[in-house]
Amino acid sequence: MHAQKVMFLRRVASKLTPLKGSRFFSSSNDLFKSIQELNQEMESVFGEPPASSSLGGSLDTQTMSHESHVVTNDVTRKESFPVLTHIGSKGEAQMVDVSSKEITKRIAIASCKVLLGQKVFDLVSANQMEKGDVLAVAKIAGICGAKQTSNLIPLCHNINLSNVHVDLTLNPREFSVEIVGKAVCSGKTGVEMEALTAVTIAGLTVYDMCKAASKDILVTDVRLEHKTGGKSGDWYRNK
Repeated sequence: MHAQKVMFLRRVASKLTPLKGSRFFSSSNDLFKSIQELNQEMESVFGEPPASSSLGGSLDTQTMSHESHVVTNDVTRKESFPVLTHIGSKGEAQMVDVSSKEITKRIAIASCKVLLGQKVFDLVSANQMEKGDVLAVAKIAGICGAKQTSNLIPLCHNINLSNVHVDLTLNPREFSVEIVGKAVCSGKTGVEMEALTAVTIAGLTVYDMCKAASKDILVTDVRLEHKTGGKSGDWYRNK
């Protein structure tokens, strides 16, 4: 009887050990078949059938739970995988159809920086540039640029903007102009591109106003800082 038990335990170990190089059984059917054979052998060795809470039931539940978890994870990964909405099924460029979207209030804030260098910075801060008031001209240019976004960016929608605000601030520590642009609308698509266009055009205008004094001016760090509204909800760069 002792020898039969030892042989049975060895058989259990061999049955439940996965194939070399494989973490799991090839399928749940293979596992259940092995468990059924072991249950029959348990009855022949110990003289009674296994309890309902023994090997078969517990492993069956664990295996089904694991497989369900794997399937759920696969579905989640597929649903969260980002897609490029401006690319069609054949790889061609397309404008996104927003006719089925709800109208919500949309706000976007973008920023950029213009590195002037000390010489040009001193001229701008003293309002001594030959072309005039750099910050005032760039502010108006940024607002006008936001209203022209759909003409500049080919697949952007023509948005009825409620407000565009552009601020330019001199930063004496970096000898730079810091630009922040805000675009607002009530519509079916976001205004991120309008805010980004506003600060970009404002930055380029600063360059144009100052290029006679230096060619080393750098327009940099154009980025979205914050957006609200729409299906994707709120987004903050620093959160």
